[in-house]
Amino acid sequence: MSISHWPVSERPREKLLSRGPTALSDAELLAIFLRTGVKGKTAVDVARELLNEYGGLRPLLEAETDRFCAIHGMGIAKYVLLQAALEIGRRHLRETIQRGDALNNPEDTRRFVIASLRHYPHEVFACLFLDNRHRLIRYEEMFRGTIDGASVHPREVVKRALFHNASAVIFAHNHPSGVAEPSQADRRITERLREALTLVDIRVLDHLVVGDGDGVSFAERGFL
Repeated sequence: MSISHWPVSERPREKLLSRGPTALSDAELLAIFLRTGVKGKTAVDVARELLNEYGGLRPLLEAETDRFCAIHGMGIAKYVLLQAALEIGRRHLRETIQRGDALNNPEDTRRFVIASLRHYPHEVFACLFLDNRHRLIRYEEMFRGTIDGASVHPREVVKRALFHNASAVIFAHNHPSGVAEPSQADRRITERLREALTLVDIRVLDHLVVGDGDGVSFAERGFL
């Protein structure tokens, strides 16, 4: 039976309009993007099968183009649509913290850095440069490495901080392993960066380590 024959309250679009997007399951949200199903299957059926095959929404959205498009009923148009939606979400988070209040709480940036960094298969080290009221000036992904780590150069971080006339900095990097627990190497490079930035009167407010849907704050752990 097609979705048009479902009770109005159970159709994904109508359900979203009446109850809000949080009331929808992952399959229902995905079905709205797919728009149509395939012969004998509704868009919700197809969405459920996709989520089961990939093991969830995140691995589906991070799938390689060829693998996604090879699935019956999918194609480049649907792949592009989903990737565009994902990037819109990231940019929305970025604009939210750019327009927002001072970033004094690690939770203010945690969701943003998780969305920005967790999908990389290699390690990426990023900096959030802040003004004297701790408002975001610029987010930059500065260093990229292998799955084992990234080479972080304090001199380059200091140069960029001075270029942006930053008064404070928040660091963030991902662990491709999915485990957000800070390593001893993470703690050592953070201390080196803090020492270098202290020489030019720039404070390090936090360092967030991103894992698989999780983020650990150095400030909350008492490492800073």
